Amino acid sequence: MNKRTSFIVAVIMIALAAFSRLIPHPVNFAPITAIALFGGVYFNGKFSPIVPLAALLISDYFLGFYDGIVWVYGSFLLVVVIGLAIRRYKSVPVIFGATIVSSLLFFLITNFGVWQAGVFYTKDFTGLVECYAAAIPFYRNAAIGDLFYGTVLFGVYELVMKYLPKVQSTKA
Repeated sequence: MNKRTSFIVAVIMIALAAFSRLIPHPVNFAPITAIALFGGVYFNGKFSPIVPLAALLISDYFLGFYDGIVWVYGSFLLVVVIGLAIRRYKSVPVIFGATIVSSLLFFLITNFGVWQAGVFYTKDFTGLVECYAAAIPFYRNAAIGDLFYGTVLFGVYELVMKYLPKVQSTKA
């Protein structure tokens, strides 16, 4: 992807991701994880973390900033790193696996942050287990959303890259 195309795609993704967090939607069913993974795979390494973080910052400006934001933003940065790590190994099974790992990573990190804050759960092993158990319904939605948005982002991009040059060459 050239720089101009990357910039246009990134701006569109940021706007759509921020908007998707502001409209009514199932809890944790959002495109941020998929965008972070996609950005790591396809965008320039220095540019890739900007896309999910910009979408988060814009939407959090309207939704309100919250305790534990470091855990959320940090987990998305790690998802970008996963994308950077797999960029040479793109395939459906690799992207699928990376999406599942990214969802699980987000779940583990952010809920550890909730537990660590010590507001809702005791700061012992029992409290940690209770925290993770209480978050399982949220993980289900997040994993389904990540798989859905990941399939759309990676699928549409690969289809466009596969067929767009053919469409353009037939018009010339």
